[in-house]
Amino acid sequence: MTEARRLATEPRRKPKQERSRERIDAILSTTMRLIGEKGIDAVTMKEVGALAGGPIATVYHYFPNKSAILAMLYERFSEVSRTRFGAIIAEIRGLDDVTAAADRLLDDYYERVAEDPAIQDLQNAIQADKALQNLDIAETRQQASMFCEHVGPLIDPERREQFARVVFLIFQLAGGVVRLALTQDEEEGRRTIDDYRSIIHAQLRLFL
Repeated sequence: MTEARRLATEPRRKPKQERSRERIDAILSTTMRLIGEKGIDAVTMKEVGALAGGPIATVYHYFPNKSAILAMLYERFSEVSRTRFGAIIAEIRGLDDVTAAADRLLDDYYERVAEDPAIQDLQNAIQADKALQNLDIAETRQQASMFCEHVGPLIDPERREQFARVVFLIFQLAGGVVRLALTQDEEEGRRTIDDYRSIIHAQLRLFL
């Protein structure tokens, strides 16, 4: 990511006082609510400022633009994802547990995104913005690394590097599969998820 793109998605100020953290929380929760109600494209910084209980200058005091707000929303979504992710992979005790854990990870992600229209819109916006897309790829690498650190010791040492590459691809492609499934009716969407599950199983069996 270039320096300009990185700065465009970073907050202007890091909250140090409780009042500042509360203002940022209000901005983020208001933005997320508006995204769920009307979609990201229709949300403006002015409206966020007004509904978050302050003037637009307050929003710009912390965030240079809407992309920076979306980046922080995505980071908070990712923090929760990593916690849920960690709890699932912690239950892997042996090779027999790996595929079941992969199923749980896919289902957990799908259900979490499916139940919240605001998260769906946020995910779509992430893919439409180059700087934010890079954040998503970096998050995928981190989660894939967590998975490989836990499962890697169970894999043939000579195949661990290849396993890591496959896991990264599985994780990165999962986002696109879930977005596709959510554009389909419920029955077709579930088939899409199950078809991708079969692909994951086939790939994992090459190493397990």
